[in-house]
Parts: sequence; C-alpha cells; structure tokens
Amino acid sequence: MCSALVIAEHLSKEFTGPTGLLTVVDDINFTLERAASCAVVGASGSGKSTLLGLLAGLDTPTRGRCILNGQDLTMLDEDARARLRNQQIGFVFQQFHLLATLTALENVLLPLELGNAPQRLQRAQHALERVGLASRTEHLPRQLSGGEQQRVAIARAFATRPSLLFADEPTGNLDARTAAQVMDLLFELNREAGTTLILVTHDERLAGRCAERLELDGGRLRER
Repeated sequence: MCSALVIAEHLSKEFTGPTGLLTVVDDINFTLERAASCAVVGASGSGKSTLLGLLAGLDTPTRGRCILNGQDLTMLDEDARARLRNQQIGFVFQQFHLLATLTALENVLLPLELGNAPQRLQRAQHALERVGLASRTEHLPRQLSGGEQQRVAIARAFATRPSLLFADEPTGNLDARTAAQVMDLLFELNREAGTTLILVTHDERLAGRCAERLELDGGRLRER
C-alpha cells in the first residue's frame, strides 16, 4: 500500500470574473504521507480555502488532479465524491456548523447515520467521552460554551474514523486558553487515530506544531 495519502499534481483553479480570467490556485504539487500533520498558511486571498475545497473534492480543478488514498477525485462524479467524503474525510471549521435542533450526541451521530456505520451509537458516545463531554450528550448547542461546541465538532469529525481531517481556522472563535485546549485535543486525537491532518490557519503557533507546511502566495506554493 502506498504511504502517500494525499497527492496533488499540477492542481489549478481558475474563475472568470469581471476583469477576465482569475487564477486562484496555480500549479500546486505536493505529497502528504499517512498520519502526517500539515499547516496551510498564507495571507487572506492567497488560495487556502480554494485549495482545501479541491483537496476535499468539494470543488473540481481547472487543471491537474488530487489523488486521495489511491482514488483520483477528478475521475469521480459528485455523488461518488460525497460518498468518499463521508467515508474518509472529517471536517472541523471555525463556525462549528452544529445543527441547532440536535443534541450533542445527535450531532455526532448524524454522519454515522448517513454512512450507515456499524455500532454508531456506541461510537458517537465514545467520541464525546474522548473529548470530555460524556455529561453533555443531551445538551443542545445553545446550551454549550464555544469551546464545548468545538469539542462536539471534533468528536463528530473523529467518530467516522477518517483517513484525512481538515481543520479550517478551528480556533478562530475561541479565547486563547480555550483555543490552546482545543488544539491540544485535536493533535492528541490525530496522533492516536493516525489520521492525516491538514490545518488551515493564520496562527503561526498552530502552524509550528505541524510537521509539514504549505505556504501559499498568490495561489502559488512557495518553495519549502
């Protein structure tokens, strides 16, 4: 089995705007091994979010390709990419994206239900226990602090046992102390699960905790 989980080959994305053709991601090439941790950094507008969308199969490149766990995403239709995301990819975002009418347990259960995962209730309960929220399973998001909501989001991401986890500015809405606790937990779970972590951040302290670094400048990858 190939040790590389993510391979980007000449990955490019262009849009047509009022002033003509705009290249947002320009000929990106890199490889990430299994269980690696990688920070994606760069100024606002440098192409970080677009690159994340391409790597996750949320968008399709204008040129090039992304291979995830041996599968060329450009060869899959939208439904197949959605199935792959459910089975192999986890997401943790700045805005948490919890469903307001579902309890913490129900939020963690949702992707497991959609994927018809075995032992999903036990897996969801264990995930919440692992992030220290065993006593908060029946609470709605509005009854949880920001740090607790982010921990529910982390539990939801890891409950599916993904091969790849994207964390997009995951501490942007948290105070410094809570942010540090959340990131400690994220890296700890990442090591335990052997998940490849791609962390999009403006925070150099967080970027410094990753073994790999991708720095974007005007859509291009700076030499490492």
